[in-house]
Amino acid sequence: MYAMHIALGGCLKAPPVSYGLTEDTGGHIAYVLGAAMAQVDLDPSNHVDIVTRAFDAPELGAVHAQAEEAVADRCRILRLRTERSDYLSKSALEAELPALRRAFCDMLAAMPRRPDVLHAHFADAADLARHAGTRFGIPVVYTPHSLGIDKGACGHRDDALEARIAAEAQTLRASDAIIVSSRDEAERQVESYGIRCGGRVHCIAPGSMLTETDAAGTSGAEARIAPFLRDLRKPMILAIARPVHKKNLVALVQAYASNPALRDRANLVICAGLRDGIESGNAEQREVITGLLAAMDRHDLYGHMALPRRHSPSDVVQLYRLAAQGGGVFVNPALHEPFGLTLIEAARFGLPVVATDRGGPADIVERIGHGVTVDPQDHAAIGAAIERLIGDRAAWSKAARAGKERAGLYDWTRYAARSVALYARLCGKSAPRPRLVPRSILASDIDATLTGSASGAARFSAWARERSCGYVVATGRSIGEAQRVLAEWDLPRPDTFITSVGTEIWSEDPKGRLTLDMSYAEKLDAAWPRAELLRAIADLSEDFAITPQAPLEQREWKLSYFGSAASALLLDRTLEMLRFDVRVIASHGRFIDVMPRAAGKANAVAHVAARLGLDLSHCIAAGDSGNDRDMLMACGHAIVPANALPELDDLPSGPRLLRTAERHADGVLEGLARIGRMPRPMPRFAHGDSGTLAVPS
Repeated sequence: MYAMHIALGGCLKAPPVSYGLTEDTGGHIAYVLGAAMAQVDLDPSNHVDIVTRAFDAPELGAVHAQAEEAVADRCRILRLRTERSDYLSKSALEAELPALRRAFCDMLAAMPRRPDVLHAHFADAADLARHAGTRFGIPVVYTPHSLGIDKGACGHRDDALEARIAAEAQTLRASDAIIVSSRDEAERQVESYGIRCGGRVHCIAPGSMLTETDAAGTSGAEARIAPFLRDLRKPMILAIARPVHKKNLVALVQAYASNPALRDRANLVICAGLRDGIESGNAEQREVITGLLAAMDRHDLYGHMALPRRHSPSDVVQLYRLAAQGGGVFVNPALHEPFGLTLIEAARFGLPVVATDRGGPADIVERIGHGVTVDPQDHAAIGAAIERLIGDRAAWSKAARAGKERAGLYDWTRYAARSVALYARLCGKSAPRPRLVPRSILASDIDATLTGSASGAARFSAWARERSCGYVVATGRSIGEAQRVLAEWDLPRPDTFITSVGTEIWSEDPKGRLTLDMSYAEKLDAAWPRAELLRAIADLSEDFAITPQAPLEQREWKLSYFGSAASALLLDRTLEMLRFDVRVIASHGRFIDVMPRAAGKANAVAHVAARLGLDLSHCIAAGDSGNDRDMLMACGHAIVPANALPELDDLPSGPRLLRTAERHADGVLEGLARIGRMPRPMPRFAHGDSGTLAVPS
């Protein structure tokens, strides 16, 4: 695989990188370098180039004028040269895009071998990738990193921002695939553009290039902050961010200053980019630094707050370590944070976090469990959250342990494997799936049906490679989450995705891109008074003891709530009395989903079957919970694995509905064997993965 990343802004060079050297030298550069180096390490045959812009600015480093720079074996940086040779901020790059586009296409035209895939970072780089992709027939992958709509929500929207938003929308429409880092990016940020691209959005979490073994000790960090602080022994409140308004650093100073107990107990250390003085940097940087210094002076924080002018990569490592050793906390108070790489870095060092609840940090903190999220505009809440973590040693220790234990969930090797597999699908280099005209279809739930046993999932994958029937997943998860979970469990991609409890159907187009089945969507739309339903359920929610699930769980044709099975039954009857023709589904003892009458897993499976000239009698359903009930009852055969929830106990067993002795994917395989969809009977064996399933060889 030969992949080419494109990232035009900031000071991109081989490590070490001086992050914060300019306002655009931030986390996206760590992402590009981490991705590229992990991708070449994945396979000795992989080659990765990184394309950026050349400029002459000795004060930023002579290396940025070099046409080529080695990063690692089989990985290099290539720099595009145009007539404009000075450093340009991201906002100034737009005028240079036509020249960069020509330079990029000329470079590709002269190459003896062109890349298999172009991976663009930000919409300006995607402009180059789109033109080159069209000219040379190369698929384009896009990673937004930060989207203009969210930036606009944090402040004034001007003509430049509107142009950026339009460019991002065009890129989302045109890209063959979109890689994002968090569910918030996938299902809120990207979807806010109103473009039906969910099937092309892949949530692949990046890793961190910092490790506990980097820059041993803490002496460098202590020397950096000691001149500012009276008592280095106090716990440290640490923030590391570029000096831009959306990072909300002045609010952190105000939160600290307005909490007397916190001021007395801890020191505040803010690393806000790199500067030579108050007047260095662009206008926004100067405003932020001036605001920090003014707040420090106004609240008389001398001796309590450190704001070093410069810091090195080794200083950052040692600051994380020093803060963790002293029982401190890392804080990200951004008004909006697309992802939040520093939160993963803090986790690696066992440093608990207090983070903004706007954007990717909510995903990271929920997944790792190493801190709390807060409203970034509530200064009192920020201060109180920090004070609680520092003051409660049990809570601090629990968060610190979680960080160290689970930071590995964000891993560059795992990122490389998934991203390269995606590249391979896009350029036709992945292993072919069975091409068949199925006479039957397996429609299986994912969670706890196919997942739950790694070895069982591997055996199911072996069956899927040689299967003679169609394979569909039918899940309550969104399309992005369904793809993520299948990839994390190394489960095979299905022929079709039925997602969001049977309210969305996604199938591959001729280019291998997942697209929404609009004929099914139009059928649901025809009788779906979503706004009226929302109001009606809101009026009933208190009496019926139901509460809305998180915004990310709400879909175009699905409203999701927390509540008991009894509450679901009461809601169903009441909505029917109110003349709403909808389906109410209870599952897992606490979830309630409301959707059009024409939706649900059974109806979606029937729709998929009809496209193949089949009906539900030709289908095999497999599931473990209440939201699988309709397809288990409707399909010609049904498989209920041994781990199924009690809410399915009332379904009658028999020749059509099989209850298996095995759990999870092994239960599905047992059912398939009993139905005759395996080449020979599967031997029974005790739970614990002893023995071998009889699967096609």
